[in-house]
Amino acid sequence: MAPAGNAAPVEPGQVAMAVKLFLLMLLQTLIQYPQMVGDGLDEVTRLRMELREKLLDREMTRLLQELEQSSLERSVRAWGALLWAALQQGDFWALAGVLGLLLWLWFVCRKRSHEPDNNGQEEVEEEEEGNNVVIVQQEDNEDRNEVRNVGENEEEEAGNDAAIAENGNDDGNAVEEEDDPENDIGRILEGQIQWPTQDLERGCEMTSDIMDIFISVFGHLLSNSLYPVPQRAIGVGSAFEGWSPREDDVVYTVLVPLTSPPGHIFHLEMDTSGYIPGRNFCVRVEPVCTCPREQQDDNVLCFIHHSQEQVRRNEEPNFLNTLCTGSYLDVEKTARWFYQLVRAVWVILPHSQSWQLVLLPSSRSCKFKVTRGTQSFTVEILFGVQQGVSDIYVSSQHTEALFTPSTMWPETYAVAEMKFFRYISKQAPRDSWHLRCLQLLARSVVGIGFSTYMMKTIVMHLLNTIPMSRWGSRYILLQLEDSVEYLRCSLLEKRLDHFIVGNQRVPEVISLPLEVQTAEPLNLFYHLAQNPTAHTQAISEYRNLRYRLKIMLLEGH
Repeated sequence: MAPAGNAAPVEPGQVAMAVKLFLLMLLQTLIQYPQMVGDGLDEVTRLRMELREKLLDREMTRLLQELEQSSLERSVRAWGALLWAALQQGDFWALAGVLGLLLWLWFVCRKRSHEPDNNGQEEVEEEEEGNNVVIVQQEDNEDRNEVRNVGENEEEEAGNDAAIAENGNDDGNAVEEEDDPENDIGRILEGQIQWPTQDLERGCEMTSDIMDIFISVFGHLLSNSLYPVPQRAIGVGSAFEGWSPREDDVVYTVLVPLTSPPGHIFHLEMDTSGYIPGRNFCVRVEPVCTCPREQQDDNVLCFIHHSQEQVRRNEEPNFLNTLCTGSYLDVEKTARWFYQLVRAVWVILPHSQSWQLVLLPSSRSCKFKVTRGTQSFTVEILFGVQQGVSDIYVSSQHTEALFTPSTMWPETYAVAEMKFFRYISKQAPRDSWHLRCLQLLARSVVGIGFSTYMMKTIVMHLLNTIPMSRWGSRYILLQLEDSVEYLRCSLLEKRLDHFIVGNQRVPEVISLPLEVQTAEPLNLFYHLAQNPTAHTQAISEYRNLRYRLKIMLLEGH
């Protein structure tokens, strides 16, 4: 036992922890009370500072807990030594005093561990009120600004970013941000944001496996029939692009191209009525001469040169009677026919031994869920007809109209968009957050007037303009701000151009028909230009979106 007059030696670990704690407190003080440079800080800088402050608070809390635990252990060892000394000397009053102090120390520690922490809740409430005021004031100032030319600014920023990425400097100054781990905002958000829990890659693989077996069996059964032959399914939609607007209930969408049966061709007729927004088509079924083939194959019947009586006599039930309305391919009849095929073939699939099939109602697609215990996958099969040899199809997907005729097939760009995201993923760095940026934007518009497709369109425009080197996790706040700013300018102009239709800057890996590439760009905000009330509502929802996004980043929900 050390002499009573000498102080206990200081361990090196205690000094290191104290120094680290002091530096953290100093850094937090500097962040809380920054020196003002100019008129004020921009929104991105303020948000970055708040996120860093939260990270420092968590780190300081952890260090304080370690320090308290270390102090408690040292105190217990010291009091244990006193207790042992009292027992050896047989001093009853010293022993009673030591036991009393130990009991008091235990009571204080137990009470402290059960105290509710109300300070954090009060700070969050004050922060939310302050944020609301700041955002409203900022939006009022922004609405007074003139609309900038988005395209020119994007090209200028792209050139500047490319120069920075190539030279590693801006105006001759080295970019120190790259080597500063404190600037990696993605590191802070990684464990704070509630990301989707479902494994999209595994779900896509299983969906592709099931569809490959389905299409293989369908092709064998329909090869000698007078029905369309389904081709290999193409994974489309958010899940196959690498992101999902949903938390857990992910829908895996595939497009199944249909080829015309023997003796017929599909001819696409564009709808020019303008009743339904977008580019829409009807699939006209036309007979073709098969006389040369008839000489080689007795099963081939020419629907043009044979009499109707011969056709009826030799003809099996075919899709003209079951899948068409008049001379046009019917979406709803095709969906019912495909449901029957899935139900009949499922029992011979190896997946049927361990997975249960549940068919879900849908009038313009075939939708089903496969479940096993707590696992489940929802698959939606769309049907399509390819335009030439391009990546553009007409499909059975729903339109924005309240009523869509069953013979109407809207033009879909899902395959082209999926190929665009695959192209971007090959160019993106390992730490790219472009998909998570899209995920955050999609979550922020849930329940308000902006669709996830609108936010996806904005991100695709930015991905096609801003170098991929600027999409790393440390730039997430800048890219979110760019996306929201793009939305603001589009709202003020009442115009948001479609990414595929009329876009001359689509990557060459995407094959587009000439009429799609040179068409007038579709305006996704056309309804805002026609309805002033809707435009006013959209401006209000834009402010709500900014507030939601900020709270999501700060609070993680």
